[in-house]
Amino acid sequence: MTAVITGIGVVAPSGRSAAEHWDTVCAGESRVGPITLFDASRYGTRTAGQVEGDVKGDVDGRLLVQTDRWTWMGFDAAAQALADAALDLSTVDPYDLAVVQAASSGGNQFGQSELQKLWSKPERRVGAYQSIAWFYAATTGQLSIRHQAKGPSNVLVSESAGGLDSLQHAARLVSRGTPIVLTGGLEAPLCPYALACQLASGRLSPADEYRPFDAAASGYVPGEGGAVLVVEDLEHALARGAPVIYAEIAGWGSTHDGTHAGQPSSRQYGRAMRLALDRSATRPEEVDVVIPDALGVPEYDRAESEAIRDVFGSVPVTTHKPLTGRMYQGGAALDAVTAVLALRHNTVPVSTGVTQPAPGCELDFVPATTSSTVDKLLIGARGFDGYNSSVVLRRAA
Repeated sequence: MTAVITGIGVVAPSGRSAAEHWDTVCAGESRVGPITLFDASRYGTRTAGQVEGDVKGDVDGRLLVQTDRWTWMGFDAAAQALADAALDLSTVDPYDLAVVQAASSGGNQFGQSELQKLWSKPERRVGAYQSIAWFYAATTGQLSIRHQAKGPSNVLVSESAGGLDSLQHAARLVSRGTPIVLTGGLEAPLCPYALACQLASGRLSPADEYRPFDAAASGYVPGEGGAVLVVEDLEHALARGAPVIYAEIAGWGSTHDGTHAGQPSSRQYGRAMRLALDRSATRPEEVDVVIPDALGVPEYDRAESEAIRDVFGSVPVTTHKPLTGRMYQGGAALDAVTAVLALRHNTVPVSTGVTQPAPGCELDFVPATTSSTVDKLLIGARGFDGYNSSVVLRRAA
């Protein structure tokens, strides 16, 4: 069975639709700015990529008090993806639909509110929905309830590698007989509690700049949002007349550094790329563009650059993360959307954030949005504490 992407939905700083996201990345337009969701003036990082506008959508009052901003964005992105795929779920056997989402920190704003009640109110208690809304599997669960998905659903937790791991797992589920999977990932890490946790890592930029691979790189700025994709068995998609088949998930690889945090391994990251290439029967020279993890922390950027050079030698490289902030699990899922749109439009978006490459980071960054034949792309992602993931997407035959 062949796993293909037939629908995409985006809720991100770059836009509230796939079309708006594509316009943003092709224009190289930054959507990073001052944090407005709360007063961040006393924090070491005061900028982020925020999703603009009201994200509640059609969430009704009863469900609204049971769920977090993170899940609301998931509802929106999933609805977009299903509409894009022209999937009428009333005609689908519930056991033929699965939900596989990546998540790291869960419903942060909801958790922040409840913890404030716990420590500031005399009754010292939280609401009944704290364990549901804050739980890292909440969006997977709520999507499966909303769309009556009774297939084998999962949540993947591998920090920023999870957005790609979710695609890999969706492809495996298709190969095992589940014809439709709602996959991807989103994050909502912008509240005082969540920002304090991120600052503790020491990897956020003290200069409020996100410049991966650049000589001035000093860390990253956070972002919220992400993407949901419909992954489907090719025969199922063709049989029902899917309007678009964006790409085939051709191969994937996941590895672990096996070292202490803060010691990124170019060897294991490169091995994940080679596994993806081998499983897709793709030679390195056949890859038209690489979309990297692009952390913005110098030692991680050097390790990633070394891995890309070791695997590919010379290959066009592009990243839009400086335009949106680092969205953790949502970032790699959004990279997958960028990849399928590059295939769709035969266009490689401009790579952003690099003015002067840092020593050891001299890659072939795409200098401007360019019309070019794009048949195969490789996406790379890493998570803190050693997770590495890579996926090859190719134009569907």
